[in-house]
Amino acid sequence: MFRTTLLLIITLFLASCVTGEKVPRLSEGMSKAEVMALLGRPDGFRRSGEYEALQYTNRLISGWSWDRTDYTVILKDEKLVEYGAGQVRQRDPNSNVLILVTLR
Repeated sequence: MFRTTLLLIITLFLASCVTGEKVPRLSEGMSKAEVMALLGRPDGFRRSGEYEALQYTNRLISGWSWDRTDYTVILKDEKLVEYGAGQVRQRDPNSNVLILVTLR
């Protein structure tokens, strides 16, 4: 029972961290507060005149993949006007290889 509960909690936690699955819920005209409520606090931002770019860096694309990308949200006068993903960084399949060598 404990094992099942722990697995469920971990799964829900990981699913809540996936930015890529939340991005399709964005829509033009959303306020900055609504965007941040959905995606969380940005990792950085840039401002130029009436435009502001919120940057979400190195975020998981989905709960079923370890691939990551950066997401940018463009606001004009505190309203969402454009958003999208950057270049996908695929996880190196050899990065977590464990090799056991027996010593005799």
